[in-house]
Amino acid sequence: MSLQGAGDVQQRRSAATLLRRLVPWLLVLGAGVLALGADYALGKVSLVATYAIAGLGVVIVVGQAGQIALGQGALVALGAYTQAVLVAHGVPAVFALLLAAAVAAGGGALASLPARRLGGLYFGMSTLAFALIVEEGLSRWEAVTHGAAGMTVGGFTVLGWRADSTLEQAVVSLTVLGFALLACERLLASRHGRAWRAVRDDELAAAACGVAPAAVKMQAFVVGGALSGLAGGLYAHWIGFISPEQFGLVFSFELLMLAFIGGARRLAGAVWGALVIVVIPQAIALLRDLLPGDWARAAGLELVLFGAVIVAVVLLRPGGLADRR
Repeated sequence: MSLQGAGDVQQRRSAATLLRRLVPWLLVLGAGVLALGADYALGKVSLVATYAIAGLGVVIVVGQAGQIALGQGALVALGAYTQAVLVAHGVPAVFALLLAAAVAAGGGALASLPARRLGGLYFGMSTLAFALIVEEGLSRWEAVTHGAAGMTVGGFTVLGWRADSTLEQAVVSLTVLGFALLACERLLASRHGRAWRAVRDDELAAAACGVAPAAVKMQAFVVGGALSGLAGGLYAHWIGFISPEQFGLVFSFELLMLAFIGGARRLAGAVWGALVIVVIPQAIALLRDLLPGDWARAAGLELVLFGAVIVAVVLLRPGGLADRR
């Protein structure tokens, strides 16, 4: 068998393995629909899938390329606003989604430029500054973004079909997530993925082997930005309204926490982390109403319980929920 044939077989096996891993999630979806009601559960499925797509961007940049990224929420914001503006001007949602990914990929390339001179925590601070610049720019560019007043976003349409119901939104989100997972799986198996991991493990050794660290880091940020832009475009449709404060530093840290909870070095970690970030707070809120006593209604109890869940995950599974070790 030729090397190309062997590579095709390996890629098909990887895709089949990834699809088999999605089966348990479909079962969880069915159980959630039965337990919580279709509209509520499917609405959360759309958010989980959208967060997971954004989380894949963090996994690529942080887990695979080993870079500290503290402003990933800004790339999601670029995708969301690009989608909202283009759709408002009559661009079909699918084409707008591709352009949103392209704009966010360009933002990722800009965010990676300081990596040529900075490294470690200093580079992480530069990505934080990039996020602040994007947030301020979105707030000030009122002629396009409407500033702090925000923008309303219409439904997701494809060739006259409109994703109005929560089921249709969940199908769109899961379809995009499936394609994103397959694309990331193939990227990680390619020379690009090997270069990312080489830079992550030992940048000097990678450079000695002919890898250009600056170019490799930029590639990771471009891919991570494109994924964040996809998530932002979908998020804008499902929420229906976007404003700059939705994509502030708290959102960026939430995405970073998502990756580490799920497992920053595995693609499945983005899905696990999204489940924790989206579902656990809602589950705590539902259980809180069932607990007896006034203490269960105390302000801040949800944050305390959510923090306890995160600490437990970090202590019991330091490699993330997706880590098989």
